[in-house]
Amino acid sequence: MSDVSTRRPHRATRAAVAALVVAALSAPVTADAAPAPPDRPVSALLTDLQRLYREAGEATDRFNATEEQLARRRHEVDTVQARLARARGELHASRGTAGRLARSQYRASGSLSPYLRLLTARDPDRLLAEKRVLGRAARHWVAAVDELTADERTAAVLAGRARAALDEQQTLADRREDARDEVEGRLDEVEELLASLTAAQLAALGRLEAATTAEAQSDFLASGALGGSPAARTPTAGGAAAVRFAVAQLGKPYEWGAEGPASFDCSGLTSRAWEAAGATVPRTSQEQWRQLRRVALDELRPGDLVVYFPGATHVALYLGDGQVVHAPRPGARVKVSPVAANPVLGAVRPDPAAEPLASYAPPELPEGARDGSDTGYGASTPPGP
Repeated sequence: MSDVSTRRPHRATRAAVAALVVAALSAPVTADAAPAPPDRPVSALLTDLQRLYREAGEATDRFNATEEQLARRRHEVDTVQARLARARGELHASRGTAGRLARSQYRASGSLSPYLRLLTARDPDRLLAEKRVLGRAARHWVAAVDELTADERTAAVLAGRARAALDEQQTLADRREDARDEVEGRLDEVEELLASLTAAQLAALGRLEAATTAEAQSDFLASGALGGSPAARTPTAGGAAAVRFAVAQLGKPYEWGAEGPASFDCSGLTSRAWEAAGATVPRTSQEQWRQLRRVALDELRPGDLVVYFPGATHVALYLGDGQVVHAPRPGARVKVSPVAANPVLGAVRPDPAAEPLASYAPPELPEGARDGSDTGYGASTPPGP
């Protein structure tokens, strides 16, 4: 039985805390903003949040991976059980055929041996013809027995597979619940930390985060990592469709484990964007990084996926011109951010064989597309205030 009813007040509390954080981080910077207490420097607070959000992101990826495994196992259980039902039907039919042949052979055999019947027969030729018919019937009997044996063996194997698949399904369901509890526990820690902060501390966090992001983007672009003229690169038809889908989701809230349509987590957004483009990509950021074709950053084109942090625990969709669209973290909304808002691990391409378009007009971004927090939070330690 689901525990959704017990989670609703918890999520409502989280939404209230997230609204407080967003409001505080969006507040205008004033010269007389109160500094954070000396025993809790802003850099330490941001480091704590980064760690907690990173751990929540890793737990979310584990939950998503287990959820995907569970869906595959459920499909396998359904398939095996359908095959088992057919095999049992075939076994029943084979037993019926074998029984009919056995009864027919018994009735046709008589009490005399075949040799005595041949010697005493008034019409030996007719008897020989009957024996040939009986010989064919015997061969049918052997075939029926073989089929019965094979059907029994198949049914037994499938029954064993069905039991094993059901056992694994239960194991995965238990693991999914453990992963769900882990995510909820990490986010509880985030809530407790955020709820303990003053408005001044939250505002200082916002300023530090914005400054850190701007510095990281400036250094990234100055390094030449994106190569020359990144704005001139065009996507494939699939990449353009994925970008259009992602841009259409701007402003929708982040929710861990969500794949749309009302909310998304980071890999839920990228996987659905490429699904809308007609391609299937793995559900989690780690599997997207592991399975998709990797591309150099100086070859990035719109629609490629940019993967972040050493553990590949965050992913965004490249928009072009040094920008990405992504679902950053709990409390944030789908938005456009600088590509270097988080520490870049690398990039992957879902359609490496497709040719880029000859020309491309990027979708128009709505007002406020860049508002809000840019980071998904990771292992990097920000500079001091």
